[in-house]
Amino acid sequence: MQFSIIIPAKNEEANIGRCLDSISRMTIDTSQYEVIVVDNGSTDKTVEIARQKGATVYVEPDLTIAGLRNFGASRASGQIYAFLDADCAVSAQWLEFASHYLDPAGNIVAFGSPAVVPEGGTWVQKAWFNVRGRAGQVVDVDWLESANLFVKSSAFRTVHGFDESLVTCEDYDLTQKLKAVGRLVSDYRVMAIHYREPATIKEFIKKEIWRGKNNYTGIFKRKIDKEEIPSLILPLIYLVFWVISLLLFVAYLTDTGNRYLLYLFGILLLWQVPIIFVSFRKNKTDEIKTVLQLYVLFNAYFFARSLVPVRWK
Repeated sequence: MQFSIIIPAKNEEANIGRCLDSISRMTIDTSQYEVIVVDNGSTDKTVEIARQKGATVYVEPDLTIAGLRNFGASRASGQIYAFLDADCAVSAQWLEFASHYLDPAGNIVAFGSPAVVPEGGTWVQKAWFNVRGRAGQVVDVDWLESANLFVKSSAFRTVHGFDESLVTCEDYDLTQKLKAVGRLVSDYRVMAIHYREPATIKEFIKKEIWRGKNNYTGIFKRKIDKEEIPSLILPLIYLVFWVISLLLFVAYLTDTGNRYLLYLFGILLLWQVPIIFVSFRKNKTDEIKTVLQLYVLFNAYFFARSLVPVRWK
């Protein structure tokens, strides 16, 4: 068995059928892979649909998503574990391209690519993928997302899999451990489509607050990589500027003069000009409209992540 496709799921009746149908349409021979769905105690028809589609299904209602993936890996027999989210669908050549990494002697221990936006996606989805995506690239990276992640089974066992105490950021934690064992590669040809990326600003903020929940928890369990320092420090800086700006604005409104207006303007320049710069730098298109969209999204991102330390226990 070359691949074990491991799909964690909970109440995914609207998505699991599409996911498994896309797997069944792959060009690779069915003898080369198995499909394992680990259900987290669904109350809808997720389990029934998955079994009808031919997947091997286990029901484990008391596990985190990291635990679901680890459980699936414990029942898998493939040389490579392919972790896929239930709200994704894969291309027909998904495992064909993944087969290029089967060499057991190779030093690439994990690979994948950011799941792409479906046709008809919103401007929020398209603009943010403009930051995350690596269209047309096969490059070494510092971490990989678990929605579309391949890990050599031997390397997975070496690092003892996902940290089951983490509710979020478990993929970052895993790939940081894997990076100490071998190379991580992002390969755009190993393509999956994610149908449930945040479609609105409100959804985006809510998802980033959730995604950042264990952003600080994991740093106490492993060595901090210098590449992750900005993601830890910048939200805190954003929070400080946000609070100072709010206090200056209140002071300006309650003051009879304009002495606080200049201070407020200066703080806004120090706060927002770097975000404008980052929006230009991260834009991979020639459209100014995308820069403006990224400016809005980066503010939403840092606002959401700045709330994480406040909520973190």
